[in-house]
Amino acid sequence: MRVLPGDLQLDAQLIYKVLRTIDDLVDEGDPQAAQRIDALECWAQGQEANTPETRILTDLSQRHALSRAAVLEFCQGMRHDLDGATIEDEEDLERYCQQAGGSVGIMLASMFGTTHADGERAMATLGRAFQRTNILRDIDEDHAHGRLYIARTTIGRLGPPLPGAREALLRDQIARADRLYDEGLRAIPLLSRGQRGMALATALYREILRQIERTGYGRTPGRVAVPAWRVRVLSAKHRFTRYRSAA
Repeated sequence: MRVLPGDLQLDAQLIYKVLRTIDDLVDEGDPQAAQRIDALECWAQGQEANTPETRILTDLSQRHALSRAAVLEFCQGMRHDLDGATIEDEEDLERYCQQAGGSVGIMLASMFGTTHADGERAMATLGRAFQRTNILRDIDEDHAHGRLYIARTTIGRLGPPLPGAREALLRDQIARADRLYDEGLRAIPLLSRGQRGMALATALYREILRQIERTGYGRTPGRVAVPAWRVRVLSAKHRFTRYRSAA
């Protein structure tokens, strides 16, 4: 966020606060979670709603053409988590990643602006790549909380994601995420503003996949983290890169 244009930094922090708050309420099993999701859906449908999150969204919508459809889509992903729904196949997983991550890409596109009609769709693709990366990074943490975001058909084909026995599964899932990154990278020159911040976020997130590979594809349990020195190198690289919007 620190490499975004100054006037976008606060707004990016605000949208992050809204989405992070709802996600945390759901993850923690907070009794208010369903009510707060209901309020977001009411706001997205143009109905009256008054929660900390809807007040922030109302404020943001005065400055940006915030996609209400994307907010609804995000709520669908949160309801999936709240209900503990099962992901049966890769099509189900891609749908969930669109709800939980692709929707966020669309919201950011509406805040940053796009110079091409395909900009939102490309940002949604990046969002799905980010979400798949989250899933692979947090396999063990999710398992400890009784959550599983790997498709049942994939587990049936490649085995469960157990430490020391999941290399084939992770290779398969990393390849799928990398294809989304390759496709979604075209979103960055289509943005009107915030290109450097989005490019850096993409590089840092994609590096999580490389770290999974470097550490033996989940040979040991635990959340994967990119070393601080690699983060600094990537940050320095993007700090001085100039970006031009596509015509």
